[in-house]
Amino acid sequence: MTNDDRLFGYRLQLFDLARRTSVSEACRTFGVHRSTYYAWKRRVECHGTEILRPRERRAPKMLNQLPRMVDYGRGGDKPGSKGRGRDQRADHRGKPSGSSRGGGRRRKA
Repeated sequence: MTNDDRLFGYRLQLFDLARRTSVSEACRTFGVHRSTYYAWKRRVECHGTEILRPRERRAPKMLNQLPRMVDYGRGGDKPGSKGRGRDQRADHRGKPSGSSRGGGRRRKA
C-alpha cells in the first residue's frame, strides 16, 4: 500500500464520517479545514470519489535553470566560481595554518 493509497483512504473515511455525523466534527477529527472539505465535496459530486486520489506532479522547471548537459569549461568549474580550474588552484594541504601568511599573534622574545 503506497502513501497515495493511504491518503485516499483517509479522505474516503472523512467523507464517511461526515455522512454519519456532522461535517464540523469529521473535519475536526481528521484535521481538515471545512473549506477544504467542501471543495473536495464539489469535486466528488462532479467527478466521483476517484478525484480524491492525489495527483502526480512534475517537479517545477525554473526558467533560468541551465540544462544538465551544459559544460562549464575550464576544468569543470562550478557555476559562480572565479574561473580557476582545479589544476590552477593553490594547494594548501599539509601546511600548518598561518605559517605562510605571517599573521596571527607573535610571542615576545
